[in-house]
Parts: sequence; structure tokens; C-alpha cells
Amino acid sequence: MAIPKFDELRISSLKLLANGSSMKLKEFISPIAQELELTQEEVNQMYPSGNANIFYDRISWALSYLYMSGLVEKPSRGVYKISQKGLEILEKGPEFINEYVDNEIAKREPVKRNKLSEVENVASKERLTPQEELYSSFDNIRDSIYNEILTTILSKTPQAFEKLVVHLLQKMGYGGEIKNSGIVTKYSNDGGIDGIIKEDILGFGRINIQAKRYQLENSVSRAEIQKFVGALATAQSNKGVFITTSYFTKGAIEYVENLFGNATIVLIDGKDLARYIYDFGLGMQIEQTIQIKKLDSDFWDEMPDEIKK
Repeated sequence: MAIPKFDELRISSLKLLANGSSMKLKEFISPIAQELELTQEEVNQMYPSGNANIFYDRISWALSYLYMSGLVEKPSRGVYKISQKGLEILEKGPEFINEYVDNEIAKREPVKRNKLSEVENVASKERLTPQEELYSSFDNIRDSIYNEILTTILSKTPQAFEKLVVHLLQKMGYGGEIKNSGIVTKYSNDGGIDGIIKEDILGFGRINIQAKRYQLENSVSRAEIQKFVGALATAQSNKGVFITTSYFTKGAIEYVENLFGNATIVLIDGKDLARYIYDFGLGMQIEQTIQIKKLDSDFWDEMPDEIKK
């Protein structure tokens, strides 16, 4: 039989955790292979690039989606355990698992596109070219990682999130080469400022940070931005970055747009936060690199063409 797609492996993966035990990813391979009656050749099959094992990779993606949808937990790095919600869904019946996961993942998308992209419009009418398929696959993988980034952040403490955003701004180049340019303020008495980036050695220029680790569906309102502007005034600063894992209401965005120079506030929502973490490689590692080559027209054009009679 063919190796099942990753979404077809969710049920088997969750059922393995039903007894409440914790398992590492590699421990899923043998029992699922036996359940599905896969041959050793199928279990060992690699992608054409030779960079990854197909079966292992698909189980990894199945577990990733179960984790992002809250059906499994990670008590420690690389270890999976069924959650209370996972037990409830299993009790309803395995056939509910994929439907639940797909619905939860749809809720967690940082941005929901209102209409199809140009490439997707083409796909709705005719088959994608191999290059378009590649780009579409890359976008889907990246969006999945964005979701996983936000889900992982929400499993950490608010204090850890404050340290993360300070580290991110430094990674993005703010603070330059200044030693100890990033500061996380004391949690008990931060005065509405969670972190500070020093822009010069003496600390005359400062970027103040507010970090809100909100559930993805909980918005940041105009009132919260106004409080932050008040905190900036108290700190005698006019530069601020407000970062959240969720999103800003329309009123909050309009308020910032109409400050008219009294203060400069940059809003970073969950989508942008995940994108910056991904693009600047904070806590990320390269899984594989794919090279796509094309003919060098200058090289080949220098060769004389055969004159056809």
C-alpha cells in the first residue's frame, strides 16, 4: 500500500497516546507501521531529494497538527502526550479527529485571506505548473510553522514572552552593537513598559516595548494602546512597540494612525510576530535546502547553433 498522507496518520497517532503515556516521535514509527501493515521498504522510503524519510516526516506533521489544535501536549521537547481535549475527542469517536483538527487550525490562522491569490485563481481553472505547485507548497508549510510558533509562545509564561520580544527586536538590528542593549523590566513594577531597547551607548534614545501574550481570538483594544501611550509619557519617551500574539481592533489601529507625531507607536500583531521570528531565524533552524537550477542563457547562447538545412 502507499504511505498514508499526514492527515491520515492523525487518528493512529492520537490513539497511541490514549493510555496517557508520553512518547517521543521516533516511538510512533513501529506501532503505526504495524497497524497500517506497511512494509519495511515503505517505512524506510526517502523523498527524492534524499533529505528526509517520508513516513517519519508525515508522522511529525500529523503530531504537529494535533499539538496546534490542542489534542496533544508537549511535556518536554520532542515528547508528546494526549491532552484532556484529546481524550474527549477520542471518546466521541476517531472519525471526529480530523474534522476537529481542521476546524481548530482554521481558527488559528494568523490572517484569513478574503480571496484567492493569483496563483490559486489559476489553480481553480487549470492545473498548476510544477513551479507554482512548489511555491504553493512552500507557502502552506510556512503558514503552518507560523501557527506552530504562536501556539508554542502561548504555552510559555508571560515573562518568557517579554524576554522573547526583546530578543527579537535585537535580532532585527535594534540596539546595534551596544552591549546589553535589551532590558526586560521588573515584572512586579514595570509601569506599563515590559522591555526597553537602548539605541545608543548612553541610553538617550530608547524604544519602549509592551508585550501582550493573548489567546489568538482575544483582541487588543484602543484603551490598551492609550494606556501604553500614557506609560511612554511617564517614561519621557515617544517611541514604542506594542507586540501581541493576537490582533488589534480597528479602533486601536486608527488611534495609532492619528497620533500626529505626539508619539510613534508600531503595532506588531500575531501574524507579523510569527513572520519576524521565522524570517530572522529566532529559535528556528533550517530543516532542508532545495536548489532549483535553470539554464544560464549567456553560457548556452555563446555556443553556435546547428544550421538546419
